[in-house]
Amino acid sequence: MPKMISKPLVLTYFYLFIYILLSSGVILYNKWVLSPKYFNFPLPITLTMIHMGFSGLVAFLLVRVFKVVAPVKMTFEIYATCVIPISAFFASSLWFGNTAYLHISVAFIQMLKALMPVATFIMAVLCGTDKPRCDVFSNMVLVSVGVVISSYGEIHFNVVGTVYQVTGIFAEALRLVLTQVLLQKKGLTLNPITSLYYIAPCSFVFLSVPWLLLEKSSMEVSQIQFNFWIFFSNALCALALNFSIFLVIGRTGAVTIRVAGVLKDWILIALSTVIFPESMITRLNIIGYAIALCGVVMYNYIKVKDVRASQLPSESIPDRISKDWKLEKKSSDIFIPNSGSASDIDVDEETPLTQSTRLSHIGRSLVGNHGA
Repeated sequence: MPKMISKPLVLTYFYLFIYILLSSGVILYNKWVLSPKYFNFPLPITLTMIHMGFSGLVAFLLVRVFKVVAPVKMTFEIYATCVIPISAFFASSLWFGNTAYLHISVAFIQMLKALMPVATFIMAVLCGTDKPRCDVFSNMVLVSVGVVISSYGEIHFNVVGTVYQVTGIFAEALRLVLTQVLLQKKGLTLNPITSLYYIAPCSFVFLSVPWLLLEKSSMEVSQIQFNFWIFFSNALCALALNFSIFLVIGRTGAVTIRVAGVLKDWILIALSTVIFPESMITRLNIIGYAIALCGVVMYNYIKVKDVRASQLPSESIPDRISKDWKLEKKSSDIFIPNSGSASDIDVDEETPLTQSTRLSHIGRSLVGNHGA
């Protein structure tokens, strides 16, 4: 008699499905809203500010009014030296990344995002949180070569859009490194709700500066349509994505999240060519992206191996990786839903790998371009 699949395991895979669906949907939704060929709202800073304002308001209600999550101990020194710089780079990454939608396709954006490990490694080395290593460097070269080949094969290659996207990637990488420093040196733990509570309002303020200089005048002189339900549903989907990441990471491990992210990228590339016919993919695009993806997978494997090596020095590397996968599956089988609030989740019990993965997703889902 076949073994019955446990209800918690089914729920875990359901959450993964929702995460992939929302992550892909938010990116495609943002492209549709911003593109002059569709909804025609070519104001990426304004759209990002709508997301920031909505997310900050919801986070405020959850933290201060409904008290779903307790605020962390935030001093003026920590806010000034950590939250403000992180918010500045976060706002920059959202601004540059969303602006890229006006110039290049969703499929090509996903291919360029394979550079994220490269950018993160470079920033980590420059900031002193990581050391140069030959094995990691070789993977970074492989990723870079793949992205270059993919770019060469892009039919509608646009220099401006590519520069915007790559700049946004490096700004996001610097934000991740600064967030890691924040957690390590200041001892702060921010879940998606408290992260939005502190960072979203500050990012909104930073975005208001380029908005006043670049988009305010355009909104006054041009006839731009503003549909409340379109923007409300768009911001709501982005917020739902952020919470779905919280649920998925709470039920699975870092390895599962990374595999789901790779699957999501392939699905998104395929969907974008169907929804947006002008987004064409060439054979060279696929070859280049496949090469880059090999480098990304190898990089993820090295990171998993390093963390397990530091945690279980007496076991062999293959045994650690195998045990990690088995533990993830086992934890999903026996998972008991938390009957308390989200604040009952003990973030300190995460492994460094899971914690770093959670950090890389917090806030990125607020806009489509950095959807997890």
